[in-house]
Amino acid sequence: MLDLASLTDFLSQPRKVVITTHHKPDGDAMGSSLGMYNYLIQQGHHAKVITPTDYPDFLTWMPGNEEVTIFTENQELSAQLVAEAEIIFCLDFNSLNRINELGELVRASNAYKVMIDHHLEPEDFDDYRHWDIKACAAAQLVYTFIADQLNNKALINKDVATCLYTGIMTDSGSFRLPNTTSEVHRIAAELIDAGANNSRIHELVYNSASENRLRFLGYCLANCLEILPEYNTAIIAVSKQDIQRFDVNTGDTEGIVNYALSIASIRLAAFIVDRSEKVKLSLRSKDEFPANEICKKYFAGGGHRNAAGGQSDESLEATVEKFKSILPSYKKLLIQ
Repeated sequence: MLDLASLTDFLSQPRKVVITTHHKPDGDAMGSSLGMYNYLIQQGHHAKVITPTDYPDFLTWMPGNEEVTIFTENQELSAQLVAEAEIIFCLDFNSLNRINELGELVRASNAYKVMIDHHLEPEDFDDYRHWDIKACAAAQLVYTFIADQLNNKALINKDVATCLYTGIMTDSGSFRLPNTTSEVHRIAAELIDAGANNSRIHELVYNSASENRLRFLGYCLANCLEILPEYNTAIIAVSKQDIQRFDVNTGDTEGIVNYALSIASIRLAAFIVDRSEKVKLSLRSKDEFPANEICKKYFAGGGHRNAAGGQSDESLEATVEKFKSILPSYKKLLIQ
């Protein structure tokens, strides 16, 4: 393992750097990655962001987005960049299976690997770790890594601040989730002072939906929502035919599960969608209910206590029935 002094010394000279994040990147994944990118290039590092897959259009406006390489669209270049890298920053994930086929390239690389993350149970593939499960976002940890550990707060310029604010805003649920501490608000204020336009960022992320996305949302709520009052649970199950009918693109399903959770009596909400190759699950919960436990034990996934994801090789119908069959084991927690 590298210590901080050795890492700081290593980064004192321009290096070939790869920054990567989890598959189907969300606002925190892209915000932390592009925030790190915009920080590193100020010091002369040759930095590239590689995402395992594509990501939503509502995130493509961030500074530095034009320098992102999508692995599934350019595997040869991605492999070359990883092979040549001297240091790889792994942001918003802590297990190499979270970056799909890119993970084996990173594992085989001789580059130093730096993990910056806030998820449970990290895999030991890294050489340096800035990890805190209490952090609301990886972008929060990128901020403290730059400002506190590297003592380079002065280099958090408008571009860095804009990206990191986006990551914190999205992963904190617009600053409303329980892990939005007073420290998070102080960091957000620092980022605004550094140039992040908070109202503009909110507009670009949350008010840029396509007509199809809005119609799809309406369809989900009107036709796919099932309430299980005996378990204070709501399920939205979406077929691949529904996905095709509404021409659903990456990011169009983002946040739909939260509409189910917003019902007053609901303590657990599930968004279950047939993605053809896999059935994907997104769970959200309130208070102390362990959504991540369900995903880890039954659906080859994990995440945070109140926000987790998983997947299934079974059909949509079988996956929904499996999810329902689990609920009696958690009834006491769900109806308390």
